[in-house]
Amino acid sequence: MISTAIIGAGPYGLSLAAHLHAVGASFRIFGAPLTTWRAHMPKGMLLKSDGFASNLSSPDPESTLKAWCAARAVAYDDTLIPVPLAVFTEYAGWFQQKYVPMLEDRQVVSLARGPRGFVLRLDNDEQVDAARVVLAVGISWFKHMPDELAGLPQALASHAYDNPDLSRFAGRKLLILGAGSSAVDMAVLAQEGGADVTLLARAPEIHYHTAPDPDAISWLNAIAHPSSGIGPGWRSFLCARAPRLFRRMPQPLRLRATKRHLGPAPGWFMRGKLAAKTFLGHEIMDVRPQRDGILLTAKGPDGAVRIAADHIIAATGYRPDLRRLPFLESALREQIAHVQNTPHLSDHFETSVPGLHVTGPLAANAFGPLMRFMVGAEYAAPRLAAHLMKTAAKVRAVA
Repeated sequence: MISTAIIGAGPYGLSLAAHLHAVGASFRIFGAPLTTWRAHMPKGMLLKSDGFASNLSSPDPESTLKAWCAARAVAYDDTLIPVPLAVFTEYAGWFQQKYVPMLEDRQVVSLARGPRGFVLRLDNDEQVDAARVVLAVGISWFKHMPDELAGLPQALASHAYDNPDLSRFAGRKLLILGAGSSAVDMAVLAQEGGADVTLLARAPEIHYHTAPDPDAISWLNAIAHPSSGIGPGWRSFLCARAPRLFRRMPQPLRLRATKRHLGPAPGWFMRGKLAAKTFLGHEIMDVRPQRDGILLTAKGPDGAVRIAADHIIAATGYRPDLRRLPFLESALREQIAHVQNTPHLSDHFETSVPGLHVTGPLAANAFGPLMRFMVGAEYAAPRLAAHLMKTAAKVRAVA
């Protein structure tokens, strides 16, 4: 019987484990390390998050990306130098080996309630009993495909998550759906790799992030547009600094703010790089296979357009949903109070099922848009670790 089991080895799971390990807690953590970042992000990508917001969290001040880069003479700036994916994955691998060496690269195939807490079954048939469980799953289970693409074979239509290597589209006609960071990044990288790219989106325009201007830094600008790990401005600042206050907002307002805040927006460094044919403000009307690929019909401001392509990539984001976690036993899932299929959470990230905690993207409807970003782990990990340690101490005292 262990005190805590962590399911997930992305930024949230690794950060929580690093804080627990630092204080000698009893826990186990399961998952393939940084799967999304290592195997499902397009090669050559630059992170949209600034350098100062691209850390994994640990009590050690030398665990930051900035410190790691300084020790290795890697170019770094808090805001002015975009972080290459390769740099981040190398840093994250170092972080995991140094601060979370006990990570078990095993998948949880079943999670249910047990007589003394929870029972986990691993992919090697091992059974693990845990008093508490933390779901620190990332976006892997939650990719969203438009209904119009449902039923199409993988050879014709796929999600951005499934296309880390865009070189396979060299010399082919590629249609990308979306107007956010993922769509623009993939369009630029694919066109640089020799693909004939078309981009189509419902959004009437592409909203790039504003480039940082070191000459514009002043106390007046800092007051009017304060910086935060999820973007500039007072709304982002408050969402990043006061997630517990956000959790106390009326539910309709909280859900609306989470949905609308920080819509699709490519990084400032992508501005001017997109050379693909672009159709904005278009709604998909029909998608059908044809002998040599696929034909999409969309309606826009100037009427209908028909686009022939060899393949469609849906860069259409992710929708966290408890129902899509295949390892979560239905009896347990049905006991979790939820809204829009994401859990109600306490100040300590605890669901309505005692001992079951949730952090990361599944916590966004409770704690706000901060949980949709890597930087949210710097808020969640130390607070959840402290609560788990306090709870374990109380249990030992009673025993």
